[in-house]
Amino acid sequence: MSQLERPDRSTALRPLPKPGIMDIAPYKPGKAHVEGIAHPLKLSANENVLGSSPLARKAFVEAIDQLHLYPDGRSNLLRAAISVRYGLAPDGLLFGCGSDEIFQLLSQTFLEPGDNIIQGEYGFGAFAISARAAQGEVRFAREINYRIDVDEVLSLVDSRTRLIFIANPANPTGTVVTGSEIRRLHASLPPSVILVLDGAYAEFATDPDFENGATMVRDFKNVVMTRTFSKLHGLAALRVGWAYMPPEMADAVDRIRLPFNVNIPAQLAAVAALGDEDFQARSLALVSEWRPWLVQQLGGMGLAVVPSQANFLLIGFPTTPGRTALEADAFLSARGLIPRVVAGYGLPDHLRITIGLEAHNRAVAEALDDFMQGKPA
Repeated sequence: MSQLERPDRSTALRPLPKPGIMDIAPYKPGKAHVEGIAHPLKLSANENVLGSSPLARKAFVEAIDQLHLYPDGRSNLLRAAISVRYGLAPDGLLFGCGSDEIFQLLSQTFLEPGDNIIQGEYGFGAFAISARAAQGEVRFAREINYRIDVDEVLSLVDSRTRLIFIANPANPTGTVVTGSEIRRLHASLPPSVILVLDGAYAEFATDPDFENGATMVRDFKNVVMTRTFSKLHGLAALRVGWAYMPPEMADAVDRIRLPFNVNIPAQLAAVAALGDEDFQARSLALVSEWRPWLVQQLGGMGLAVVPSQANFLLIGFPTTPGRTALEADAFLSARGLIPRVVAGYGLPDHLRITIGLEAHNRAVAEALDDFMQGKPA
């Protein structure tokens, strides 16, 4: 809509949102319920199927006597724990109500109307939402073989580019960009452009060429690494995200962070989860064992499985009637198995499925085998 076509907000008959807000497509999470099935297996959100750390649960319960208190706005206990665990400078750490809030804070801090961000064409929806809310333009770099291509990203950079968001491993594809390619991308960027490396699934990556970005944050002034406690640590309900960035950048972003954005039970549970290495090891071992098994099973059915370094698989289906992704979704749902439809990410012929327990994975494989053979749900 041009400036001349925009209604005058000062004379409108009701309050009107600023330009661009109503053009944002709201984020739609994967479904969690199936009509007529009491307890379906939710494999649509990449949650930790082992639950959460017993130590984290204990810390959460013990926080009940602090519910009348405001939390430490700087999350200093968690700040110290992460600093020690990963060897990071405390003044470069920033905490958010999930990584999503950090993406929003970065866009609010660094984008002006007319500036732009760049992300992969299948990139996480929260990146685009945060930019558009700040009246920034979103540019989508074409992905080759479901993977970020550095040259495609660089072709979109111009004088108004302020942020580049790279989820590594990516969601919803599960693919990775190697450390050498990430560094090649960074070396070609103007120093005014911030490279954001979203590592929500970083712990699951086993590619020897994967690099999480922490060293780059220390070495450069324009790199941000984000992480979350939602996946490996199983604290999705508590919404704890964190970022590591140059201290001067953290200082700027922290000025618009709302007070007390990470609650006390969340902070204490996150500290406890960070220290529970046994739970982390079991969670990683589960994915390490069953991810390749499920890839092999699905590939043997003729399904196209995108190579994943995360705790989920992106599965491509034929376009033949009776074998499509939407029909597979309905078939699985009828059996009480809930996948993630990713048509909203530009992948209408795919479903994303979380790696589950042995029984879950075998049930998925059996159901999809029956589906591909044309058997009834």
